[in-house]
Amino acid sequence: MTPLVYFQLLSAALFVIGLYGVLARRSAVLIIMSIELMLNAVNINLIAAASHLQGIGSFVYFDGQVIAIFVITIAAAELGLAIAIILRMHRTRGTVDVDEMNLMKW
Repeated sequence: MTPLVYFQLLSAALFVIGLYGVLARRSAVLIIMSIELMLNAVNINLIAAASHLQGIGSFVYFDGQVIAIFVITIAAAELGLAIAIILRMHRTRGTVDVDEMNLMKW
């Protein structure tokens, strides 16, 4: 069995890459992809912890898997809404650059 620390390091690396993508990118589509990468890093951590700590303490058998499925569901809903907003902004503004989107400014 693979030690838990390897999964945690993988999850941390994916989360940092996603965080860099959110902070450094200008395209709204790439920012959404980076957010999805961060959510998948959390899912890897949850499922690895659930498989290694199964039945120990307050971790019941499928807690990690249930939370991961909930995160996947929320991520799908967020992605659908975000893509709809991005498409609408592209139709009205002609760009998906977040620096150019100043619709809420006076």
